[in-house]
Amino acid sequence: MLNQVPLSLLRVFDAAGRNGSFRSAATELNLTPSAVSHAIRKLERSLGTVLFERDGRSVHLSPEGEALMLHIGRAFEELRRGMDVVSTRRPQLLRLHCAPSFAAQWLTPHLPSFMAACPDIQIRLAANTDYIRFVNDDFDADITYGTPRQEGLAAIPLVEETITPLCSPALAKAIQSADDLLNQPLIESDNKRIRWSAWFGANGLSAPQPHGMRFDRSFLAIAAAVDGLGVVLESRFLAERELCDGRLVAPLSGIAGDLQYTGHYLVYPRTTRQRQTLRRFMTWLAGELALDLDDFP
Repeated sequence: MLNQVPLSLLRVFDAAGRNGSFRSAATELNLTPSAVSHAIRKLERSLGTVLFERDGRSVHLSPEGEALMLHIGRAFEELRRGMDVVSTRRPQLLRLHCAPSFAAQWLTPHLPSFMAACPDIQIRLAANTDYIRFVNDDFDADITYGTPRQEGLAAIPLVEETITPLCSPALAKAIQSADDLLNQPLIESDNKRIRWSAWFGANGLSAPQPHGMRFDRSFLAIAAAVDGLGVVLESRFLAERELCDGRLVAPLSGIAGDLQYTGHYLVYPRTTRQRQTLRRFMTWLAGELALDLDDFP
């Protein structure tokens, strides 16, 4: 059947189905509305079914049309993506998903370096706490907090992070030892894998009852600490900018013990590493984080 239906008719059907209008489809395809209507009728005759129900000047997909649209839409989207992958005559697109705090605190500030190294690659970045399942091929890679459990994925540990108390320089004047934190407002990052109880335990103290602000994102907790709202237990890696410009300090550096862990991973389907944009991003990321690219599966 496919050999008997011209691709041009399916293209017209796709446009009409997406727009819900023959006139809008005609504008998109640079055709006349009558040409679109003629193409749809020809396709209906070829398939022996009604694809659109007409009511005066309005049209909408019939049940059979909706069923066909489900498959045709996916097919044309795959064609568009395939052409984007191999095309060298247009900017290449890298589709990234990222944990919110990594995106806000590290990735976005470092993107100018990537853009300078790869000016022909455009990045589409989305950030939330959900793990991407890569079912619909919407993303090339994900930078996750923690490792997702899904078959067929490569998960590359990115950096070992040092977790330590951080606060504003003004607040740091009252903190000379770990005991001093018992009387300070302690900012909590609710989704952090290392919490205040673990830090106090590692320093031989019992953690106090929570008595500070709570946030569900590290970048919000870091911002609160910058504003002097308390002491946050956070990653030096994520707070890199705030430490470098003096908005935050580590008052107990060299005095109390820090904690180390690996929290963030670059995750991607093993089959997508062959995409040129992802390979170039991985090369850049390895250079920025001093990683060995040979360890990337």
